[in-house]
Order: sequence, then structure tokens, then C-alpha cells
Amino acid sequence: MDLTTINDVVRRPPDRPGAIWRVGDAWLAGGTWLFSAEQPDLDRLVDLTTLGWTPLETHATGLTIGATCTIHDLYTFVAPGDWPAAQLCRISCEYFLSSFKVWNSATVGGNICMSLPAGPMITLCVALEATYTLWSTDGTERIVDAADFVIGDHQNILEPGEVLRSIDIPIHALTKRHAHRRFSLTHLGRSTIFMIATRTPGTTDLLLTITAGTTRPIQLSFATIPDRDSLQHVINAIPEAAWFDDPNGTPDHRLHLARHYAEELRLELSEDRL
Repeated sequence: MDLTTINDVVRRPPDRPGAIWRVGDAWLAGGTWLFSAEQPDLDRLVDLTTLGWTPLETHATGLTIGATCTIHDLYTFVAPGDWPAAQLCRISCEYFLSSFKVWNSATVGGNICMSLPAGPMITLCVALEATYTLWSTDGTERIVDAADFVIGDHQNILEPGEVLRSIDIPIHALTKRHAHRRFSLTHLGRSTIFMIATRTPGTTDLLLTITAGTTRPIQLSFATIPDRDSLQHVINAIPEAAWFDDPNGTPDHRLHLARHYAEELRLELSEDRL
């Protein structure tokens, strides 16, 4: 869609792009959502893709994903063999449910900053205990937990002009066992619920992440894998207002799915493996 209110595009912003931010600006990465609807409050785009941020970088402490990394680049990423949970990168990309054209343009950071309940990059990053580096307009930065970034449907903690620079996934999360469940009304439909569970090798802990069915990610942490009744009790205690309501599922339906899949995930990760 043509954005008729845009009268300027900054093709090569400074390395710290927040320095030129003003009201009416929008950060441009993939632009797959930005160009899909009218943007009457915008008059200038600032292109982040020209800044040359490294898409993916492995190191001794884990994985760093540049915010402008495309979905395609993440999907084709080959992780070290001792990072079993890195398989979730490919799985989450598949649940993006878009054409290859979108995959080649859409970015990991863009999906996170859209902060929609069904955003699969949000699910991935929260489940793998990521942190986000945010750059402010005054040159400072802050690091926040992925689990705290999205606060509602299409709502997050970004301040005006603040930009998501990178995502860091710690190595301890990448070495965990994992299992996931997802439901949608149609084979290629938007997620009604997307859940990921992880367990640290050699322990009996459990980390359960619920997304798409809730307006923000819900993460439940257990030092020891709970029994069925205890797990159901914790899920039932999730506030009613947290469950998302749209044509893809009612809150009651999503709560039912969360209970059902949580038990499946609990049983799957309760199995001891060598």
C-alpha cells in the first residue's frame, strides 16, 4: 500500500538512529506490516536495514540476533549440535505462516515490536529466556527480559523513539530439552494458542510459556515438575482478563487448550532421557 503521508525517507541514519528521532517518524525494517495499512500519523521513515547489524552471532554465552535479522535468515540458521532448543527457531518461523516473500523481508525485531498475541518470535524469545537491548533517543540503552516486553495486545514497553537493537538468548536455555504445542482453526491459520515447555538437563525443573491464547506472554516456572492437579491449579489462576478473545478463539476455548496442552507437555518432559 502507498503511504501517502510520507514525505521523507532517511536511507542512512546515524549508527545510533535515535539521535534523529522526531514525532511522525517510524523505524523501517522489513516493513511488511507498515506498508499493509494506512499510517496517517507518520510523515517520515527511518531505514534501519542499512545499519549493517549482524543477523546472527554465536558465542560462548549463547546467541545474539540482530533486530533486523530476517525470518528467512533465522529459519536457515544452523546451530551448534549441543543446542537442542535452537530447533525452536525453525519451528517458530514455520508458525509465522507467511509467503517466502514476507520471510525474506520481515524481521525478528519487527515481529516482536508489533507485539501481537500470535507473534511467533515473541513466543520463541520468551520461551528461551531472552533479553532485549533497547536503544533510547538520548544514546543510553537498557536491557529487559523478553517476558516483560509485551504488556498487552499490540502493546509493549518501548518509549517513543526507542529501538530494539538485539536479542540475546543465553546458552543455558539453548541446551535445554524442549517440547511445544500449537493449535489453529485452520492448517495455515493464525495461532489460537502456542505453548513451549523446557527442562534443564539433569534437573526436574519446568518452564512453561503460553502465548497467542493470552494478550501477553504468560510464563510459569517450577523448580520441580508439578503433578497434574498442581499444574492445572496454576493455569486456572491466570487472570481471566489475560485470555485473548478474537475470531480465532474465545477465552474459554483458549483456557481449555492451555490445560490440555500443559498436561501433554508435562508428561513429555517428565520422561527421563539419557
